[in-house]
Amino acid sequence: MTDNTTQKLNEYCTEIEEHLKAFTADKPELQGIVLEAMEYSLMAGGKRLRPVLMLEFCRMCGGDHKKYFDLACTIEMIHTFSLIHDDLPCMDNDDFRRGKPSCHKAFPENIALLAGDALNTLPFEVISDSALNGVIDPRTAVMLTSVLSKAVGANGMIGGQVIDLRSESKEISIETLNTLQEHKTGALIEAACVMGVIVSGRLEMIGQAAAYASALGRAFQIVDDILDVTSTFEELGKPIGSDREQNKTTYVSLLGLDRSYVEAGKLTQQALAILDEFEDNSFLKELTEQLLSRRS
Repeated sequence: MTDNTTQKLNEYCTEIEEHLKAFTADKPELQGIVLEAMEYSLMAGGKRLRPVLMLEFCRMCGGDHKKYFDLACTIEMIHTFSLIHDDLPCMDNDDFRRGKPSCHKAFPENIALLAGDALNTLPFEVISDSALNGVIDPRTAVMLTSVLSKAVGANGMIGGQVIDLRSESKEISIETLNTLQEHKTGALIEAACVMGVIVSGRLEMIGQAAAYASALGRAFQIVDDILDVTSTFEELGKPIGSDREQNKTTYVSLLGLDRSYVEAGKLTQQALAILDEFEDNSFLKELTEQLLSRRS
């Protein structure tokens, strides 16, 4: 990425992290441990891709994105809740996340579970408070709540996780894998892009934002599958080869490495073409291209 794009991304991430930390700053004595666990996972690093996408789609559509950092944080809260729960022994049983002990290793398992639960509900408090405080109007709050809750639920991220669990040690088709990843990974990326359009008021651009997210989400997951084979613990911050150990079907296991690279490239080009329908898109174009060549 160019220096300007890198600087803008760093500015976004710094501001997002300041807002995230504010949500867990108050830690009451009796229940403070769950706020500590929430903060531990929220501040463990990460690309902050989803809140950045929301803010960028708002900005590209002419909205005042600087007003909506708290709303952008709601998507990162949901993402973090999913990571906490994914790492639990009853799910993927991963001991490390982003180079640090998983939440259930740093805190008691029951506290980690509750931290994830709290991060699943806090976003809707933030959205409703934004309406009550006049940051957004009530109709916008309802639309955001609808988009985000659907992206999380049985027909979204959680549904994708169910398909993933039930597909372990089974051979599944590329169609089933696409459905799995459209739900598990793609739904929240789509929600981020669409929420940015909603707060901008340019509702006629929702379809384009969703189409971009669909292409980006699948490319993102294919690159994740590639990195699970080709990266290192130091780069990824978690064990390598976990998909194979858990007998999970991935794009690499179905298509092979070479075809996976090609497919991720094609999807990235589709996403870039859709961005041509948005003004002032250079930052997001560069970020989209960088995600294809990332090492973590």
